[in-house]
Amino acid sequence: MNLIYGIKDKPKFGQLVLFAIQQLLAIMAATIAVPSVVNSVTGSELTASAAIFGAGVGTIVYLLFTKSSSPVFLGSSFAFLGSMFSAFAGAATAGLAQEAGYWGFIIGAAMAGLVYVIIAIVIKFCGVRWIVKLMPPVIIGPTVAIIGLSLAGNAIGDLMSASVEGGSSYVALICGLVTLAVVMLCSTYGKKLGKLIPFIIGVLAGYIVASIFALIGNATGNSALVVINYSAFTNCGVFAAPSFTFLKGGSLADAMNGTYLLTLFTAYVPVAFVVFAEHLADHENLSTIIGENLLENPGLTRTLLGDGIGSMIGAFFGACPNTTYGESIACVAITRNASTVSIWGAAVLCIIVSFISPLMAFLQTIPSCVMGGVCIALYGFIAVSGFKMLQKVNLNENRNLFVACVIFITGVGGMTVTFGAVEIRTVACALILGILTNVMLSGKKEGENDQAPLQK
Repeated sequence: MNLIYGIKDKPKFGQLVLFAIQQLLAIMAATIAVPSVVNSVTGSELTASAAIFGAGVGTIVYLLFTKSSSPVFLGSSFAFLGSMFSAFAGAATAGLAQEAGYWGFIIGAAMAGLVYVIIAIVIKFCGVRWIVKLMPPVIIGPTVAIIGLSLAGNAIGDLMSASVEGGSSYVALICGLVTLAVVMLCSTYGKKLGKLIPFIIGVLAGYIVASIFALIGNATGNSALVVINYSAFTNCGVFAAPSFTFLKGGSLADAMNGTYLLTLFTAYVPVAFVVFAEHLADHENLSTIIGENLLENPGLTRTLLGDGIGSMIGAFFGACPNTTYGESIACVAITRNASTVSIWGAAVLCIIVSFISPLMAFLQTIPSCVMGGVCIALYGFIAVSGFKMLQKVNLNENRNLFVACVIFITGVGGMTVTFGAVEIRTVACALILGILTNVMLSGKKEGENDQAPLQK
């Protein structure tokens, strides 16, 4: 890809601020959704501001470990939702005070991060060739595509969703489609800066349209036109320190219970191995986009250490284990801005914004339908990136064809498998079955013709 800004390029300060805001908008919806979902299920009191702060700190750790050579943002991981449910509920099961559940979030994330550290050490001494052999393009390509396709339902659900009860899905659809149209037009026809910040322009356009509908709806008493909820601005103040996880847990000694630690281990560690596969797929995809092999430079050891330790530290503040975000990678691809300085800016901006109540309120009032319009582009680009990786694969070979078939059908079909508190999510199921299929058919050498001549 012909990048406008390469990895080591440094945009001017004004542009840098805009690029940082754009990355923040790209990762914001999913990052603050995780604590919201955990709260609704467990009754915990996690906050969006702490999650944003944790994502910013975790990303800085990742950038330090990777020597600012990998332009990707870390945000709250949906893969660990089940683990977080178990961590909070498991405290009561073990006879501990509810506050111990907050330490459970931190300890569980530390266990998951240690899995990454151990894998990184193994790769340091054994190299990455075995991983490349285990997961060739015929596996990575469809898996990357499935990451995008598996999120399609979320994007469409948001696109048709009003942020206020009684709001019309048709009005939400209009706002979301306006957002998507502006993003596409700016990215395709924009000049200079407009081409580099299509998501900022698109979100602002969608927000304005939603606000116009809300003004008309409130003035005429037509609640169907109101799809934006401004309640976050009510009594929000100016500055407020995020409610960090480590401040909520009481005494750490109370959480050091053998039964509870075993619960955390079984809830977090298996999921960490699953998320490792997504880490690899994301970095393969990003490598293709920026034209640099990130598995070699800075190297998979460094990216894993950055991701694992960044996740530990991020959870210490925001409870949620972090992971590399496909939305961030798609933002890099669509804007052709791979400058890691922009990622640094986004990380620092997250930390600053988490303390400024009106800015946090604004982010939380962006309607779901507007973010749905943005996510159609982001998730779609992830899927298309995977299809592009498949172009290198000879699908006339039955071995390759079956591997791709298994990954696509199990992925699009939404296959999940649950063992107790551990849920193997769709992408991981598709990847694991793809690897098993490839191993099973490995006796068929690449290049052997599968098409026998027709008998006359």
